[in-house]
Amino acid sequence: MKNFTLGLNIVLVIAVAVLFYLHFSTSKNCTPATSVSAVQKSNTGFKIAYFEMDSLQSNFDYYKLVAKELGNSEQQKRNDLASKKDAYVAKVKEYQSKGQSMTQADMAKAQQDIAQREREYQQDEQAKSQEMQEESFKKLQDVKKKIEAYLKEYNKDKTYSFIISNSSDLLYYKDSAYNITNDLIKGLNEQYKSKK
Repeated sequence: MKNFTLGLNIVLVIAVAVLFYLHFSTSKNCTPATSVSAVQKSNTGFKIAYFEMDSLQSNFDYYKLVAKELGNSEQQKRNDLASKKDAYVAKVKEYQSKGQSMTQADMAKAQQDIAQREREYQQDEQAKSQEMQEESFKKLQDVKKKIEAYLKEYNKDKTYSFIISNSSDLLYYKDSAYNITNDLIKGLNEQYKSKK
């Protein structure tokens, strides 16, 4: 589950960065309406704001819902696979217990049956893994789109040239004056609750 969460975080960081790049490189005429940052504009003309992705994941209600749904779905798939594996192991033990009393033809059939069950289990395991990746990607894309849409509104006055997410290995120095995490979480949660 830790690897899944870490992977999920990495995918979100990359996806948000790509969307920000695409947004700011192609849509200069967009003027959505919502709140502005408490940080005063300076005359430098180039500012980068950031938000803490782990705080967003911990406090954005929609993200928590998606993470819970993905966790439940993953657990269901694991339970299904565990029951199939238990059935496979039980069948192997059954054949092993009959081992001495089985004829050569029965042993050949048993080996074929075991091999077939093992192939089916592996195929099912791969299929469920693929389903989980696709489901996770789709739901995280939806979360990313909600964040991107809100950030377009948030930055309607073009205060920032870039808004990026922060992870511990991405930024080495950050000025907390440009931390918009709380504004982002508050705005996203209000938007999510109003659309429920």
